[in-house]
Amino acid sequence: MSKVLLIGKDSETTRSIAQALGDKDCPSECAYGGADAIRRLRHQSFDVLITDPETTIEEDLALIEEVRQIRPGVKTIVLAPHATPEEVIATLRARVFVCIGAPFDAGEIANFAHEALSDADWRTDIEVLSAQPHWVSLRANCRMLTAERVVSFLRELCSELPEDTRNDVMLAFREILLNAMEHGAAFNRHKVVEVSAVRTERTIVFYVRDPGAGFRRDAIAHAAVANAPDDPAAHIEYRDEMGMRPGGYGILLAQGVVNELIYSEAGNEVLLIKHTA
Repeated sequence: MSKVLLIGKDSETTRSIAQALGDKDCPSECAYGGADAIRRLRHQSFDVLITDPETTIEEDLALIEEVRQIRPGVKTIVLAPHATPEEVIATLRARVFVCIGAPFDAGEIANFAHEALSDADWRTDIEVLSAQPHWVSLRANCRMLTAERVVSFLRELCSELPEDTRNDVMLAFREILLNAMEHGAAFNRHKVVEVSAVRTERTIVFYVRDPGAGFRRDAIAHAAVANAPDDPAAHIEYRDEMGMRPGGYGILLAQGVVNELIYSEAGNEVLLIKHTA
């Protein structure tokens, strides 16, 4: 049976995560520190390891290296009380399943653990092309879960931003990333998108390139941005007829959140620019 190993002292945070795992029907056990986790892993198999929410990323990565010598296939969810860009990059290079910073959302953690339990091909879904604290470039397979993982990592890269600004820009980025994966690749996991996050002193810029042929602004009936002023819900009927998932608000939403949204001539590359100062 697939199982989650949660590391942490008996605290409100770990109890909340354990409860959320139970609500998602994810069997779990709690280890009271790294040594206890290693002991348990030597005696039984766990599919997902969730690190102690109070330990540093440096400590977590050292533990993960030791864990993989015992259980090479374990997927790791790193919980970080604080994460620097350098530490987030280290988790990406270490092929951590996802990195989540405080304040923690127990439901979000449980959702990722639930998805990780049944995800057999996660290791190759995110590739680091280049990474420095102010410029990270990734290649990601076109899956909904992979998109959520990418968003989680890049959210932690922006942890120094004010909370409202970070929430806005990450919401816009998520919508554009999902658009790229859905309309540029039909969520085909064998196709990839390229993503870059660039942070300057006064600006954050996201670049997304999908493998599709692009689009014309006047030929995207599936998107709310193409609706006529007197028919603001036209895209909903179109998406329903085409069997598409609910949505279509990505471009419109992003336009309202970032300062600039710039598409290439072909329409398969986009820049999101948000001024932070």
